[in-house]
Amino acid sequence: KLGPMALAPPDPIHAGRIVIELFDDCPKTVENFKCLCTGEKGQSKLKSDKKLHYKGSIMHRLVPGFMIQGGDITMGNGNGGESIYKGNTFSDEQAGLKRKFNSKGMLGMANSGKNSNTSQFFITFDVCPKLDGKHVCFGRVVEGIEVLDKINNVNCDNKEVPQIPIT
Repeated sequence: KLGPMALAPPDPIHAGRIVIELFDDCPKTVENFKCLCTGEKGQSKLKSDKKLHYKGSIMHRLVPGFMIQGGDITMGNGNGGESIYKGNTFSDEQAGLKRKFNSKGMLGMANSGKNSNTSQFFITFDVCPKLDGKHVCFGRVVEGIEVLDKINNVNCDNKEVPQIPIT
């Protein structure tokens, strides 16, 4: 007779490190991203009371051949996120909207429409002209592009959730 079973999530893969160049013509977006990388802004002042830091957050959405998305520091599933700007959304920067997603490894802000940036971001796996003018492009991968290839090959479910943790 079998007793209760405990299922554990799979171990994350260790695909490597990605180094990103941030573009200085999007200062507000870059400052938000940089501070969320370092955690230097401390705790959220909003009801989430979460640490304003990407540490421990996952890449919650994977669309093979298109992009990987992460940065939901409040809920971890794509339904949350906070900026360093009192947690509120912040406006799109024109220089970033004018820049094209014209290669693999472009870094952009995920949003829910115009001027709705928080902490969520994505990195492209390919040229993505459908994102041009709709998402602020504020950086690019300069080292570790091969890591994107490994991530692009991770299985995901029908809701675009990676089947292994990607951090």
